Amino acid sequence: MEIAAIQLKTPEDVLELMNSRGGESYFGEDVTVLEHCLQAAHFAVETKSSPELVAAALLHDVGHLLHNEAEDIAGEGIDTRHEELAVHLLAEHLPAAVMDPIHMHVAAKRYLCFAEPAYCASLSSSSELSLQLQGGPMSEEEAGSFMALPFAQDAVKLRRWDDEAKIPELKVPQAETYLPLLKTLWR
Repeated sequence: MEIAAIQLKTPEDVLELMNSRGGESYFGEDVTVLEHCLQAAHFAVETKSSPELVAAALLHDVGHLLHNEAEDIAGEGIDTRHEELAVHLLAEHLPAAVMDPIHMHVAAKRYLCFAEPAYCASLSSSSELSLQLQGGPMSEEEAGSFMALPFAQDAVKLRRWDDEAKIPELKVPQAETYLPLLKTLWR
């Protein structure tokens, strides 16, 4: 997999990445990657989530902007491991309360498919395909281990916003709205 040569040294760099590379379609959905991330952050704000969880919702799919693979890469049987790409570039700048839910949001989908069969049945076709590449539903043992992790509950909340954040033409605040928040969390 080809990784883009991108450095994220400031919150402004992150927003520039989102604005410049986020206009691509979001993997078979009717929204762009940027729209998807902004919607997830909006849903986090609406539920009066912590600043860290709002930032996690905003940045959860930044990893998709860090590789140069095509939108349909999952159809070729390749998991880009976008959650790990994001952690690799952002972990030194943001606290665990932001990074752990980002890192765990894929595992949260696997957990929810184990814990809630109706959730699994409701996944979009794109999410179903990526679920298989990501290991399928968790086993009971995996689910117990997952839920014992710090920030597992936040990862599940993030996952639900991730699934909801696919609404075409939904009006939400733009990326720059979150710059002050990112600056307070950035180190």
